[in-house]
Amino acid sequence: MRWMAVAAAFLAAAGSARAETCDRQAFEHCQACHALTKDAGQKPGPQLVAVIGRPVAGDPAFDYSPVLQEARAKGEVWTKDKLDLYLSDPQAVYAGTWMGSPPIRDAKQRADILCVLGGR
Repeated sequence: MRWMAVAAAFLAAAGSARAETCDRQAFEHCQACHALTKDAGQKPGPQLVAVIGRPVAGDPAFDYSPVLQEARAKGEVWTKDKLDLYLSDPQAVYAGTWMGSPPIRDAKQRADILCVLGGR
């Protein structure tokens, strides 16, 4: 029984260490168009506050492309996996999206961006 407590403490510590390793610089290029706080005001792209778990095209203050509006109408939601795919190639996931950023091919960079977005 004692080994279970030790294992649980080790896993919790490993999870905390992993959470601290997210590279916030990975999100810097995203900040030109996206804000992570509601008080940052509207930028050229939608707010990304609590984006994971939110409906696709879920920022009511942003005018989304028709393809993202259609995804919202279908009830699609941003999950960590869907965002990872989207960041790797936005046009492959939603052809016709207005996302101006080029695909992020580096998996570590995408993981860091997702970490910043709260999807560790």
